[in-house]
Amino acid sequence: MEAVTEGGWASLPVPLSAGVLRALRGLGFASMTPVQSATIPLFMSNKDVAAEAVTGSGKTLAFVIPILEILLRREEKLKKMQVGALIITPTRELAIQIDEVLSHFTKHFPQFSQILLIGGRNPMEDVEKFKEHGGNIIVATPGRLEDLFRRKADGLDLASCVKSLDVLVLDEADRLLDMGFEASLNAILDFLPKQRRTGLFSATQTQEVENLVRAGLRNPVRISVKEKGVAASNTQKTPTRLENYYMICKADEKFNQLVHFLRQHKQEKHLVFFSTCACVEYYGKALESLIKQVKIMCIHGKMKHKRNKIFTEFRKLPGGILVCTDVMARGIDIPEVHWVLQYDPPSSASAFVHRCGRTARIGNVGSALVFLLPMEESYVNFLSINQKCPMQEMKPQRNVLDLLPKLKSMALADRAVFEKGMKAFVSYIQAYAKHECNLIFRIKDLDFASLAKGFALLKMPKMPELRGKCFSDFIPVTINTDSIPFKDKNREKQRQKQLEQQRKERQENGGKKKFIKNKSWSKQKAKKEKKKKISAKRKREEGSDIEDEDMEELLNDTRLLKRLKKGKISEEEFEKRLTGSQGKLKAETVSDLESKD
Repeated sequence: MEAVTEGGWASLPVPLSAGVLRALRGLGFASMTPVQSATIPLFMSNKDVAAEAVTGSGKTLAFVIPILEILLRREEKLKKMQVGALIITPTRELAIQIDEVLSHFTKHFPQFSQILLIGGRNPMEDVEKFKEHGGNIIVATPGRLEDLFRRKADGLDLASCVKSLDVLVLDEADRLLDMGFEASLNAILDFLPKQRRTGLFSATQTQEVENLVRAGLRNPVRISVKEKGVAASNTQKTPTRLENYYMICKADEKFNQLVHFLRQHKQEKHLVFFSTCACVEYYGKALESLIKQVKIMCIHGKMKHKRNKIFTEFRKLPGGILVCTDVMARGIDIPEVHWVLQYDPPSSASAFVHRCGRTARIGNVGSALVFLLPMEESYVNFLSINQKCPMQEMKPQRNVLDLLPKLKSMALADRAVFEKGMKAFVSYIQAYAKHECNLIFRIKDLDFASLAKGFALLKMPKMPELRGKCFSDFIPVTINTDSIPFKDKNREKQRQKQLEQQRKERQENGGKKKFIKNKSWSKQKAKKEKKKKISAKRKREEGSDIEDEDMEELLNDTRLLKRLKKGKISEEEFEKRLTGSQGKLKAETVSDLESKD
């Protein structure tokens, strides 16, 4: 590990307390990083700061230390239910990480209580925990925090508790805004006292972040830290100790190259990024079967309760593979990640930088590799211009084993694998169509046949993007895919039951199949996502605690009511079809927007 220092802790103009120095010694931090030496003195001298620094530069300690020092210097000591500091961060994983770092310091200061407020669990548990233990320092995600501000009826008056607030920190501020938390942040800021210190930390400064600086900070000091050896004119966003590589290979060769690479680096720790949750589910399962004696774990934004456990467990592992989406791309500090592998390029150039930043952190060396299709090669030049991100080519390995037939046989043996592959393919194409850099990533240039081979598909799925196209290079399996059984006996039993019911319906209809207007999976998914966005927007605007499912039922009931008024349905029909969502509105629900990610 190379030293990336900017002087010892003793060189700070304001001396640190003995407890903070003990914690720093325990963590093995003998010196400051540039962002820490620039930020800590200003934050401790009661300045608002807006700090921009490359990912992995030590921003967490740059606000944790000032928070503790400011709270220690308070004239009036904090009571149990008084909040002195509030740290808001976009994802649960990042919140867990910050809470863990903070706990190394607060164990030396028993007078301070800390609490973690994130989604994935019942909000009433957080209410009871806060009432019992208090929370002088809160680490939270925006959705859960906003929800708890509205829990006065449950005996928690958080608005009164934050009147004593001294410090507010917004970590990964650009990501907070990217994820649609602007309304939640504004609602939270309304509850906070104006007389406070505010710190805004980010790896990239966007126009939205600039607007937030103007709204939430008073005469802020702007800090932009570049690594030593980087020219002032250079705006490179990746650490200088990061070796960045790219590999050009065809869609049907990419998976074989990935497995070959992972088998060659079994003893190391890897993050493998995919573009969608469905791809993580499918390829994660495939890698588990094909790479033995290596711990392989999967994590994505649709995992509600498992995410925290998986993240914590992987951080402790000396080696292994974490298959993930961009939920792991920002601010996450996993010790000693050797390689970041990007199987699919991310949807934006800034996300590329953040993915790479999971390795080569705080002076460590690390490497990153992105797999690109031949038609995507110009992305390399785009990154060098757009992000000042230098890259070297890594040639594809020759004579690698073809594992796609084995993946096909897995799909033939288990319907769950077959269905996951189909969903992964559809979700990949949908994500590709929405790529920010659509001049390079053009869906009309995709070789769908080669892509389907790379996914080891048994047949082409029905979806709008493939309508009217001919795939002479793709040969589907000759068997009827409806005959593929689930390996899970209970699932197969249930499927057979449904098939039997369909056969009975056909017999009743004189051998004719009952006509059901069928929609492609991709269209159903798009409609569902649209409904979710509408309901989420309404919740943010109205501060509602209605769950997405309840909101959908409420929308259905509203439509029924309109039809009743227009005389299109009778009152009896209206009552019969009413979903009963009205009774659910008062039910206890979780307003947890970060789970979207």
